[in-house]
Amino acid sequence: MKVAYGIDGYHVTSRPACVAIGTFDGLHRGHQAVIQVAREAAARYSGEVVVTTFDPHPLSVVAPPAEPFLLSTLDERIVLFEATGIDTLLVLRFDQRLRETQASDWLELIAGRLRAHHIVVSSNHTFGQNRQGTVGVLQAWAGARDIGVTVTPPVNEAGHTISSSAIREQLRRGDMAQAALWLGHWYGMSGVVIRGEGRGRSLGVPTANVQVSAEKLVPARGVYAAYATVAGVRYQAAVNIGVRPTFGGQVVAIEAHLLDADLDMYGQVLTLGFVERLREERAFPGPEGLLRQIQVDIENARHVLAVRPGRFHPS
Repeated sequence: MKVAYGIDGYHVTSRPACVAIGTFDGLHRGHQAVIQVAREAAARYSGEVVVTTFDPHPLSVVAPPAEPFLLSTLDERIVLFEATGIDTLLVLRFDQRLRETQASDWLELIAGRLRAHHIVVSSNHTFGQNRQGTVGVLQAWAGARDIGVTVTPPVNEAGHTISSSAIREQLRRGDMAQAALWLGHWYGMSGVVIRGEGRGRSLGVPTANVQVSAEKLVPARGVYAAYATVAGVRYQAAVNIGVRPTFGGQVVAIEAHLLDADLDMYGQVLTLGFVERLREERAFPGPEGLLRQIQVDIENARHVLAVRPGRFHPS
């Protein structure tokens, strides 16, 4: 997969471009359906699959949320896209200028400059100034230029429409199983391992403190069974998200304990894939009580991860 930054970074080829347009935050199953249709179109035309994404997320510019909301940072999204087998990922900068671009100019900028042969969007896709661009506008513009358009319907699961906002709600509740079902992959977060207070090591349970993007949605506080990947190697892990109330903490930290490894990971990027929430965060009378519970948490994490696959990526 090639990654192009900005329209000028994309080089038109002789192959017809089948373009999937969207932000694709989290690359959930609804997004995957859009990309699959683009792949099918590319197969028909012997073309290439080009997928757009925006950075920063348009919400950050249009209506910044009061709390972290990103399901995937750009780096995380690139990894997710890589697993889908697309040919080119086009990263477009979303700023005030792009926000105020008229719908017709938006289409000329993106689809026109890419020389799109076929365009795929979701049924709720909007674009251009004040979201004036609709699926109907796209179809009329493309029809006048003999460009094919496919509009994909929402993906539903047990009566629920899969969407980024619905997944965010599940994550804030700590329901990782439901979030994973709708995402089509474990919810993940990546960050640099930084030095903490060393309390885990003093208890005999060393942890890696992971610093993530300020905009990244962190799941509900508690202890989780997870997979941790560092330097290309995957480990089973128990992860605590919280303020460490037993020690009077106030700042939320993400601490990962690798079940069968004690590594020096400072300064390295650690990626976590959350499988299941084991319990809520709670305070203990002292370090001894906390350590006993940590030992229970580790065994529970082992049990959960023993029956859950270590590889779960977008299809």
